[in-house]
Amino acid sequence: MKKHNNKGNPLGELPVPGLMLKFALPSIVAMLVSALYNIVDQLFIGQAVGTLGNAATNIAFPLTTSCISLALLFGIGGASCFNLHMGRGETENAAYYIGNAAVCLFGSGLILGIIAQLFLAPLLKGFGSPGEVLPYAMTYVRITSIGFPFLILTTGGGHLIRADGSPLMTMICNLSGAIINTVLDALFVLVFHWGMAGAAAATIIGQIFSGLLVIWYLTRFKTVPLLACHLRLRFSYVSEVARIGMASFFNQIAMMVVQVVCNNSLKHYGALSIYGESIPIACAGIVMKTNQVFFSIVIGLAQGSQPIESFNYGAGKYDRVRQAYKLALASAFCISLTSFLMFQFFPGQILSMFGKGSDLYFQFGTRFFKTFLFFTWANCLQPITSTFFTSIGKPVKGIFLSLTRQIIFFLPLLIILPLFLGINGILYTGMLADLLSAIVAIIMAAAEFSDMRKLDAIISDS
Repeated sequence: MKKHNNKGNPLGELPVPGLMLKFALPSIVAMLVSALYNIVDQLFIGQAVGTLGNAATNIAFPLTTSCISLALLFGIGGASCFNLHMGRGETENAAYYIGNAAVCLFGSGLILGIIAQLFLAPLLKGFGSPGEVLPYAMTYVRITSIGFPFLILTTGGGHLIRADGSPLMTMICNLSGAIINTVLDALFVLVFHWGMAGAAAATIIGQIFSGLLVIWYLTRFKTVPLLACHLRLRFSYVSEVARIGMASFFNQIAMMVVQVVCNNSLKHYGALSIYGESIPIACAGIVMKTNQVFFSIVIGLAQGSQPIESFNYGAGKYDRVRQAYKLALASAFCISLTSFLMFQFFPGQILSMFGKGSDLYFQFGTRFFKTFLFFTWANCLQPITSTFFTSIGKPVKGIFLSLTRQIIFFLPLLIILPLFLGINGILYTGMLADLLSAIVAIIMAAAEFSDMRKLDAIISDS
């Protein structure tokens, strides 16, 4: 077996730590911006509307997760296919993966937005909305769904832009929209007092601006020329993109399913407790979105390692693949440990940032932070390792690992534990799922590294 000749490509030649910094930093910013889009809305809504507004944004969150799932399906899939083929020196058809992925990103957003408009009330009720929360959630989603095509294009297009060697542009596209959203949130919600509608309007204006920037860049793609013919959908390209991006897609879909079941469980068992229906849903939304801010840094590190792992695996440089993985994991662990310490020692302070509430509200929110996220210091293992398998062209392993926390462990525990422990069972579900999925990730990564060492030996002997 011979290594591919890819001399001169920085992904295969420059030091891995420098490449990780170059690619991961903009990716982290992009993911942070995605998380902040939701948490900024909730910060302003919490101050202006209160507990019911906080609960409404949590009810609407599964639709945002659906957008991210489609963005990662075609974004990571398109970027990985592009990098894998470039690493193998197969540049002739590389642009088709970028063009087809871009069309799928925007088109899937249009379809999802139409579905949300047509079936808004049934969807939100299915997501677990209590009756008193439903009007707030409907107002918010009816407006934000207009921006779905641009949200998906911005999130997924960032991966395509990064694959072209322009991670800074990815950061600019996402950061500009976030800044617009934050400024307009303050104006629309706090100054004009437009409430849920104002927060939603601020969100889509920022998303549209970011999406237009992505479109502008794609017309100026650097690595290969992106022509009109590359935008014509072909089953062979779309299917390969979807196959590679399926792990990240399923991970987000699993998160969406868990969010829906969790909301309904919180509503049901909350009604049977002293907290009522709305307080647990409002607190859960704050806790999970706050955790998502830290978790987005972990995801950004995973995505930043993707082009390095993909190219070097395709080029047969397995030592660089291992180095990129280990560096991403070590950095992600530091972030996860930091978030764990904050959630354990400052839960009340975090909750107070999202407006006032009753004593029961703060009591439940504090317990949710401390118990549900007890093993959050270990939850970096699953996304880093799942992205690693996707990057090296082994999507089946990536899909399985992406499903471990949300579907294989979390969902059954979420159904079983509350039957015996009531609403407390929901709190223990998160910590156990994090621990078990981390153990599986360690086992699978160790086995893959063993196989890589065997490939290294074959290359050395040939």
